[in-house]
Amino acid sequence: MSFVHWRYAIRRLAPLLRWRAAQKASVRSAALILAAAAVILNCRVALAADGYAELVRQVAPSVVTVLVVEQRESAGQRAVERASAASDYDGMRAIMRRLLSGPASGQEPGLEDSVLGSGFIIRADGLIVTNRHVIAGARSVQVKLADGREIAGKVVGADAATDIALLSVSAGVLPALRLGSSENVSVGDAVIAIGNPFGLGQSVTAGIISARGRTLEADPYIDFLQTDAAINAGNSGGPLLSTDGAVIGVTSVIFSPNGGSVGLGFAIPAETVASVIAELEAHGRVDRGYLGISVQAMTPALARALGVKSAGGALVTAVEPRAPIESSLKVGDVLLSVAATPVTFEGLGKIAARLRPGTTVEATVQRDGLQLSVPLKIGQLPDPPNSPLLTGDRDTWVPSLKLGVANSTKEIRSAIKADDEPGGLIVTQLRPVGAGALAGLKIGDLITHAGTKRLGDVADLASVSEPSTRNPLLLRVLRDGSPRFVAVTGVD
Repeated sequence: MSFVHWRYAIRRLAPLLRWRAAQKASVRSAALILAAAAVILNCRVALAADGYAELVRQVAPSVVTVLVVEQRESAGQRAVERASAASDYDGMRAIMRRLLSGPASGQEPGLEDSVLGSGFIIRADGLIVTNRHVIAGARSVQVKLADGREIAGKVVGADAATDIALLSVSAGVLPALRLGSSENVSVGDAVIAIGNPFGLGQSVTAGIISARGRTLEADPYIDFLQTDAAINAGNSGGPLLSTDGAVIGVTSVIFSPNGGSVGLGFAIPAETVASVIAELEAHGRVDRGYLGISVQAMTPALARALGVKSAGGALVTAVEPRAPIESSLKVGDVLLSVAATPVTFEGLGKIAARLRPGTTVEATVQRDGLQLSVPLKIGQLPDPPNSPLLTGDRDTWVPSLKLGVANSTKEIRSAIKADDEPGGLIVTQLRPVGAGALAGLKIGDLITHAGTKRLGDVADLASVSEPSTRNPLLLRVLRDGSPRFVAVTGVD
C-alpha cells in the first residue's frame, strides 16, 4: 500500500471512531480501533524507506553539482569568519548561515578558491536552478551531471532578493524535475532533500515540513518553508521534494550555532522560484519596487504619542537622500497603507517589492495628528553591495613566530571591534606548537605593535628575529576590542 493510501486509511478510521462513540461502544472496542490506527501509522513509517528509494531513483538523475571558481576572498576575511565561529562556542547566539560549501573535492592549498553547491534541472534543454549565493562572484561555473559529465555552465540571470539563479548547459536532452506547489504541502508532510553536502557526493535526507511562512531577518522578501531534513554546506540550491516527486522548494539557509545541521533548514517556496526563473529567463534579472525608507514597528505607546488610533502601520525613521519618495514621506510619518494594502512593519518589504519601479501609487500616512493621502514614486530595489572585506590581501607566513598575518582593512578592523586602530596585522594562521600559539595568540587577533613599533605592513613583522626565553618579543594585540600585551618567548 502506498504512502498516500495509508494516510487515506487512517482518515477513514476517524468516522468509525466517532460512530462507535455515538453508539456508546465499550472502551475495549475503542482501544482496539485506536490500536489498529497505531499499527497503520507504524506501517506507514516502515514503508517510508521503500517509498523514498523509488522516489530517489526517479528524481536523483535531475540533481546536479555546481562547481564554481570564484574570486579569492581575502585572508583577513577568512580569519574574521573563523574567529567569529570560534567565539560562538556556547551556542547562545545562533547564526544564520548560507550553505556555501568548503573547498571543492580534490582542491589543494594554494590553488585558486573553488566551492561547490547543488542545483536541479528544471527543463530538458538544460535550464538549471541553483542559489545566487553559490555563483555570486564566480569567474567560471561548471555543472556536474548525475552521469558524471562536467559541462561549462552559463549564468542566465540571478536575483539577489530571493537568492535564486538560473544556469544553462548544452548537454542534449536531460531529465527534468517539475515545480510543484508549496501551497499543497502541510506542516507534518514528509519531504526529502537532495544535494552534495561538503563535496562528499550526492546525498539524500528525509524529514517533514516543520513550519510554513517563516520570514528571516536577512531575507525579508521570502516566506520560507522550514524543514528538519538534514541540510548542510553544499546542499545550497538543491531541491526539497514532496513524496510525489515535485519540487516544493529550493534549500538555501540553515539556522545553526555551529555551522552544521541542527534540524532547522529553510527552503525558498516553489511559487517564488517559478515566478523568479520566468523573469530571469526573459530579462536576466527581476525588477522590484523600493521605497528608500527605514521604519520601525509601532507600539501602543508610540501610537498614543503620535495620535494614531491603532498600533498598526510602520513609523518612518529615515528617508534616503535622493530617493524617489524623498518629497512625499517625512521622518515621523506613520505609513498606514501603500497602494490600498494595509502596512505592517514585517510586511512592508514584501509590499514594496511587488510594486513596479517607475510607477506612482497612493499611500496613506498619519502626520502631525492628521491622516493624509500622498503619492509615492517607486524606485528600483538595488542589489546588495559586495562585502568590503573581500578587498583585503593574501597572508604572509612569519617563520620566526610560526604564524601567518595579513594587512588589515578598515572594514576588517571594524568587524573585530578595532575601529579606533589606524592599522595592524590580523593573524590568519597558527602552527599549534609554534611560538605565536604557545604565547596565546589566536586566529583573528589584531597585532598593532612589536615592542613600541607600530605595525603598518606585514613586512614590518616578517623580518623580526626568532624570540627566545632570554629575548622575548613583546606584541600588542587586540581581541574582541580589548588590547593586551603578549610576550612571545619561542620554543627552546
